[in-house]
Amino acid sequence: MALFTPLKIRGLEFPNRIVISPMSQYLSVDGLANDYHFAHLSRFALGGAGLIFTEATAIEARGRRTHGDLGLWNDRQIENLKRISSFLHGQGSLSGIQLGHAGRKASERRPWHGETPVNGEDLEQRNEAPWTAIAPSSLEYAENWHVPKAMTEDDIRLLKENFRTATLRALEADFDVIEVYAAHGFLLHQFYSPVSNIRTDEYGGSFSARTRLLIEVAEIIRSVWPDDRALFFRLSACDWLDNGWQLEDTIKLARQLKTCGVDLIDCSSGGIGGLQSQQKIPLGPAFQAGLAAEVREKAEIMTMAVGLIWEAEVANKIILEEQADLVAIAREALNNPNWPLHAAAELGLDGDYSFWKPQFGWWLNKRERLFKYLGLDR
Repeated sequence: MALFTPLKIRGLEFPNRIVISPMSQYLSVDGLANDYHFAHLSRFALGGAGLIFTEATAIEARGRRTHGDLGLWNDRQIENLKRISSFLHGQGSLSGIQLGHAGRKASERRPWHGETPVNGEDLEQRNEAPWTAIAPSSLEYAENWHVPKAMTEDDIRLLKENFRTATLRALEADFDVIEVYAAHGFLLHQFYSPVSNIRTDEYGGSFSARTRLLIEVAEIIRSVWPDDRALFFRLSACDWLDNGWQLEDTIKLARQLKTCGVDLIDCSSGGIGGLQSQQKIPLGPAFQAGLAAEVREKAEIMTMAVGLIWEAEVANKIILEEQADLVAIAREALNNPNWPLHAAAELGLDGDYSFWKPQFGWWLNKRERLFKYLGLDR
């Protein structure tokens, strides 16, 4: 079945086409991964996923969305991430890290604290102070949000340097894939979307100016990231706004990113926020797979489909029909970390638990024999 065919990207061999998408847990302290992150990500390797991403990992402290975000802005943060990457490798999975910067969405409360801007109440209750967010322009993310500081040329130079040093740390932590988080209203998305970028310098105005920073970031990362390791970009392929970024823009940008050494576009959409009209997102099963197919065909670059994919047949069809090269699942994997193994059985590839780790498969086969012996129908 297509979903379980290997894929080669540069020097990497993907054992299957199933990717665990980044899912922020907001449980880090000072950007450090901990035992929770180890357990959280390790169970997806035991569940048979081909590539497993960390959650969004900030390249500088002010680039965190919340106080609980992972980070890779100092060397202390390498060791615990390397422990996770090593375990994933030991179970036959590839390891990926998503590097990003929240921009004007920074200094936000965790979802269970309201997903609104941090303020003095957080300092009083949790000793978590707000900080000044930066963005391409001084435009707030949404009503009643803080107004970010428009980035200076020095801010942009520092941002690029932070991407470079975070890449070197990701290499030391032995990740196979870097994904640059340039979607969902985070900083790099804020630069390329006309909704959030009203700059008048070389980083604003025209398409080429608004996308310039992404091209520079790709070139900087690729200059220090080994040729045998993969570089992905997650883009919001469409803002779903009449005055926003469109799919045709993504296709054009994807072509340019490919020339910079980017291997794959992770095609998500939406999230730019702002005070404009409501986004018109056509939600439904695998609703973004069509975006991945368009980018794949017209930009001639590999893509990943993501968004409301939970059925094995749907995921397999996406690969079989060459809509995308990889399929990412997220919340369904939280619900069922063994989703890839169950998908193999549903697709008729594994009737005897041979896809499972032998120490699991042995017990499950024994259970299956016992069910049959007792005549139990489950």
